[in-house]
Amino acid sequence: MAPSIDVYGLQLSAPVRIVQMTCELLGVEYNFHKVDLMAGEHMKPEFLAINPQHNIPAIVDGDFKMNESRAIAMYLFNKYGKDDSLYPKDAETRARVDQRLYFDMGAFYKAFGDVVYPVMFGAPPAGEKEDNKFKEVLGWVNDFVADGKFAAGTDKITLGDLSLLATYSTIKASGCVDLSSYANLEAWFEKCKGLIPNYEKANGEGADAFGVYYKSKSS
Repeated sequence: MAPSIDVYGLQLSAPVRIVQMTCELLGVEYNFHKVDLMAGEHMKPEFLAINPQHNIPAIVDGDFKMNESRAIAMYLFNKYGKDDSLYPKDAETRARVDQRLYFDMGAFYKAFGDVVYPVMFGAPPAGEKEDNKFKEVLGWVNDFVADGKFAAGTDKITLGDLSLLATYSTIKASGCVDLSSYANLEAWFEKCKGLIPNYEKANGEGADAFGVYYKSKSS
């Protein structure tokens, strides 16, 4: 019988979708529980009992509770991975995967957020500085996947790809930047989509929903 866990989150969230894609690639069945941040559901006692930090995603696996998407992805691999391709054990390769995971959180998603979140939440729009930084970071990610490689220079998809993919698909769906200059990224995106079981359920639908919401605020 396949393992089954509970995943709490909102599919608009790229970090939530990292967890869903990890589950799909590992063959971990999951029950998805929507936590509507707009309605304050993340502050309800029943969710705070799972994650006192009241952010998403969070998981429950038996008696084990965990938040933070990348930590969850690593945990799922360590517990349920059948081989090391998704998170290679070789020290240098794993370091590159880790770098991509942290880079996504600290640079890629941040640069994206600095451009789109002011629009979505009624703050003053981003300026030239934020726009230029976002394009610079996109260029770095485009270089990561040059020559048909995956993000950590591997021949197989890794957790680093899943993290970057959640962000890139959200950028693409939002239409907030012209992506025609980043051909490597588009080829990598299509390749990754074909490797992730139930891709639309795990990531595509949530990215598209984010795009619709963003466009409703920016029009």
